[in-house]
Amino acid sequence: MNLLQLSWKNLTFKPLSTLLNVVLFALGAGLISLLLLLDRQLEEKFEKNLAGINLVIGAKGSPLQLILSGMYHIDAPTGNLPIEECKAFLRPGHPFIEKAVPLSLGDSYKSYRIVGTDLNFPKLYNASLREGRLWEKTFEVCVGASAAERLGLKLGDAFHSSHGFVQDDNLVHTDADKFRVVGIFNPTGAVIDQLIVTPTQSIWAVHAGHDHSEEEDEAAREHEHAHPEFDLAAPLHEQTDRAITSILLKFKARNVQTLNMQRSINENTNMQAATPAIEITRLRGLMGMGAEALRVLAFVIIGVSGLSIFISLFGSLRERRYELALMRVMGASPFRLMVLILSEGVITALMGYALGMALSHFGMEIMARFMQDEYRYTFSGLTFLQEEAWLLAGALGIGIVAALIPALQAARTDISTTLAEG
Repeated sequence: MNLLQLSWKNLTFKPLSTLLNVVLFALGAGLISLLLLLDRQLEEKFEKNLAGINLVIGAKGSPLQLILSGMYHIDAPTGNLPIEECKAFLRPGHPFIEKAVPLSLGDSYKSYRIVGTDLNFPKLYNASLREGRLWEKTFEVCVGASAAERLGLKLGDAFHSSHGFVQDDNLVHTDADKFRVVGIFNPTGAVIDQLIVTPTQSIWAVHAGHDHSEEEDEAAREHEHAHPEFDLAAPLHEQTDRAITSILLKFKARNVQTLNMQRSINENTNMQAATPAIEITRLRGLMGMGAEALRVLAFVIIGVSGLSIFISLFGSLRERRYELALMRVMGASPFRLMVLILSEGVITALMGYALGMALSHFGMEIMARFMQDEYRYTFSGLTFLQEEAWLLAGALGIGIVAALIPALQAARTDISTTLAEG
């Protein structure tokens, strides 16, 4: 019987004690792994969805809410902006703005958000079409890959939108035309995967229908998508009697004027401007405090687990002194006895690590389903990180350190005294 087999026999001789050590180690390692997985995937989502946007302009309110609703689409908008007030930012040829992308938010289909915008929006995320074409008139939509899959939408399908972001039959815009799917995007890994995108004029047409008489509504239904007052060719900044929700701005360059633009808007207008990078850094800081507390807890659990392994092995030496002395008589060297005890510590740590990784990745997969239902973002427990290899090295180190003193005690076993005591 080799040393590994003998170590395994010794561990399984007291299964409850071994199980406790393994579970404690698994909880600590698993919690650290879960935090790493969650942090990495959140960071990737935050970074990818920044899409090079330098500034977001919206109605007065919380700047973080403005960023979360306008860029990450996981919060309610702060309100609407009259185009009369923000037309300077939408007008082509602005000396400092390379691209201004308007957003009109507030409607959804089966809780998947409908975004009214222009053709620059898909370009922010390098979104290409898998099927169909881009919209050419009101009430035509292009659907993100994840949204199309989850909703079962395909080219030619039609549906009514709903007011708000929750699924409620009482909020369906049955008095407006149906949206029709003309394109489906390829997966990008960005927020557009979760969205239904349409021209801004579609959102205006939906809500303008609320003011129509029954005769006008019936006439509109007889002429599908007949909304001449919402011409897609008309420049958006000239529609001064309309409103949008927010504007995503990309600067031509970073200079004094662009750096001061946010402060100028906030101080001198009825609008609000927020910098995505700053607000997301602030959000990650708030989230980081809770994550750090959990990380400290995980290290404490691993420390307790290492102590438990040490106590278990050290305590078992008294019971196994006679066995170890017999092994010495049969030719085992002190080093061989030392390796035997170290192997038990390492095997316990490895089992705890393996169980912890299984728990963390399985837990992440379960969380991913809930987060996708709630926030429409795709997470995965099937992602494996380089840091988990370092975690394995740490697990081996803890196993060796916990078993080192018992191993040295085993190597110093006094053969004659131990055999005499029987």
